[in-house]
Amino acid sequence: MNELAELRTFVAVVENGSFSKTARQTGRSTSSIARQVSALEDRLGISLLHRTTRQQGLTDGGAAFYEGAIKVLSSLDNLQRDVSAYQSELKGVLRAQIRASAALSIIAPELPRFLEQYPDIKLNLVLADEQVDLVANGLDVAVWLGHLNDSGLIARRLSANKRILCGSPAYFERYGEPKHPSDLQQHNCLLYRAVNYGNLWRFEKGDEKLEVHVAGNLESENGSILLTSCINGVGLFVAQEWMLRGPVRDGRLRPVLTDYIINPSNDNDTALHVVWPPTKKLSPKARAFIDFLVSLF
Repeated sequence: MNELAELRTFVAVVENGSFSKTARQTGRSTSSIARQVSALEDRLGISLLHRTTRQQGLTDGGAAFYEGAIKVLSSLDNLQRDVSAYQSELKGVLRAQIRASAALSIIAPELPRFLEQYPDIKLNLVLADEQVDLVANGLDVAVWLGHLNDSGLIARRLSANKRILCGSPAYFERYGEPKHPSDLQQHNCLLYRAVNYGNLWRFEKGDEKLEVHVAGNLESENGSILLTSCINGVGLFVAQEWMLRGPVRDGRLRPVLTDYIINPSNDNDTALHVVWPPTKKLSPKARAFIDFLVSLF
């Protein structure tokens, strides 16, 4: 950085016409200005200025160097302004990792609204469920489900862990609705391979606590596949409320056994969070996307 300071001092001396005027302008001593210019000349191995008692004139080499220095400093100043704009303006690439089920069921339908509101933000979305190193993977934000492995991240909860049991109107018309958790043993239950799911479903209502072993003809670790199958009448499905919210709202799915808490667990272990790396100042584009996510849940 000393070289850059020397460069700026040299340009200032040329534009001011003297060491003394430059010293007054910058609030420094004349001797310190002269030392910086001399250090620059020593490093370059040429004389840049003809020195007289009253003013300084450029040598041929100094004139050429001055023209180049102006271009370098101008380019650097423009670069600094452009980079600062990314920290102060809503623009640039935003890279986010989103849990697939949340992306497809809640976020994707609303993305056009976000992109229209912020036309200078370019979203780069990675759909994945595993928790990764955000910094190492170049991620600005992520949406994760469950316990957060990295306590150093900043997190904001998007949704609690309420689960509901649903089926399609066509399924219920054909097989009827379960009136009690024990009735599920007579139904085709879609099995989600994940913590607090599987084929043992737990129900609580007041002092009543039940465990029901269920079975079905479809099992997957991908909740979106099971959701689509449930909508198409294949069977009953337990999932997070936010995942089923849309289909329930438009009538494609109907909740049952709503007076029971289903698969109860520690809220922090199953809640949905948006997370981001600790930073001195969160960029406006990241803040805008986080606020957008919060508004959806």
